[in-house]
Amino acid sequence: MTIKSRHIVLVHGLWDTPIIFKHLVDKLTKKGFKVFTPHLPHKLGLVSIRTLAEELNVYILRELGEDISINLMGFSMGGLISRFWMQKLSGARRTNRFVSVGTPHCGTLTAQLVPSFMFKGIAEMKVGSDFLNDLNKDIASLGKVECISFFCYFDLMVFPGWKAVLPIGRCSPLPVLTHKGLIYNKEAIENLINSLI
Repeated sequence: MTIKSRHIVLVHGLWDTPIIFKHLVDKLTKKGFKVFTPHLPHKLGLVSIRTLAEELNVYILRELGEDISINLMGFSMGGLISRFWMQKLSGARRTNRFVSVGTPHCGTLTAQLVPSFMFKGIAEMKVGSDFLNDLNKDIASLGKVECISFFCYFDLMVFPGWKAVLPIGRCSPLPVLTHKGLIYNKEAIENLINSLI
């Protein structure tokens, strides 16, 4: 499978909507890429990441059919939604490149005190959660996908920020001071675009 794809799917994170990708979409579209930005309502973290990944699967099948290959980017929780889709819903077979941005692949201490019985989606991002342990023991399923992780050292949403990386593929810090800066900062956007095309 070739790494290049003209089709790019961007998956937003918790408390976000696809509008967060406006600048990225504008620049990628001008370069001739077809960009897809599904809206996956998290309901403040009440919805399980598994459920959101199933909704992502429905969206991709509806918009892109079964065979078109894609490059995929997930921001924050969107990276975990993307991983579940790739690893558990066979999305890896059609994914050339996966870019995760500020994603709590090892969990985030910020989620530790959130009650699990209420906020299922947030609870799945706790350090040591069954959800993350299951994904991380199955990392070999991403073996044919080119993986790139971007993170922010000073991230307080995904804390500690330097652990917001996949155990495979390239990883790189972005020169920003906040979680949202990973997706809004001009220099960060250029890095993300270069990683997607």
